[in-house]
This record gives sequence, C-alpha cells and structure tokens, in this order.
Amino acid sequence: MASRSLTDAQILAGIPAARQRAARARRSEPHAAAARYERPGRRLHIRLTNDATLVIPVALIPSLDTATDQELAEVSLGAAGLGLHWERLDLDLGIPALARLALGPRVLLSASGAAGGSARSTAKARAARRNGRKGGRPRKVPR
Repeated sequence: MASRSLTDAQILAGIPAARQRAARARRSEPHAAAARYERPGRRLHIRLTNDATLVIPVALIPSLDTATDQELAEVSLGAAGLGLHWERLDLDLGIPALARLALGPRVLLSASGAAGGSARSTAKARAARRNGRKGGRPRKVPR
C-alpha cells in the first residue's frame, strides 16, 4: 500500500475540521473525567463524563503489578481523557483497554457486535428487502 504524503498547507487546512470532530466526540462519547487510586483494595477509580465509574483492581493490570502505592497514587488523566498516565512509571493506559480488562474481551466484542447489528440505515434496509425478495436467509442444514 503506497503511503500518501501531505503538504504542510494540507495539514494546516485540516486542523479546524479535526478540532470540530474532537469537540463533537468530547460532547457525545464518554471519556475519563477523573481518576484516583484507592489504597485499601488496590483499585483504580475512573469516573467517566457520563457519570459511569469503572473500578478496576490493580491486580488485573499486569503493567502495574509491581508499582508501589505511592507510584499508583500519582495517576493523572491523559490527553482528552482517553487514558491514564503515570509519569514516574512512564506508563500510559487507554480507557478502552482498561474496560476490556475489567469486562473481558468476550463481553465487549458481544456488545459491539450487537450494537453494529442493530444499526439502521437505508442501505441496510434496502439490502434486507432485496434479500427478502429472494426468499430470505437460507435455512441452516444439519450436518
């Protein structure tokens, strides 16, 4: 796949649109609003902008396994609330990755598949009608 080079002028021209997309995402998609470490229980508390809270035991996060309580307490929000940062540990962890650790990959994949399957669009409706005129979905044949 050939890489496409952009000129400085093209990059600068795209910045306003990128800023608008980022502002829309901040308003419509949850991201971290606050994070703190709780010493009893060794857990991270992450409050999202939609008022949901993730509480994740540090034991589930391999890269934090050997960190001290003092190091863990120095957690800060990463850029745009998309992750957590520990300066002294030189470590960044994304919120989606932490949610995947807390919920397990199967739960997230199942939820994202269900969300995609329930999406409605004119193209999807048109395809369903065409498929229906052909007799619908083929029946499963026992093996």
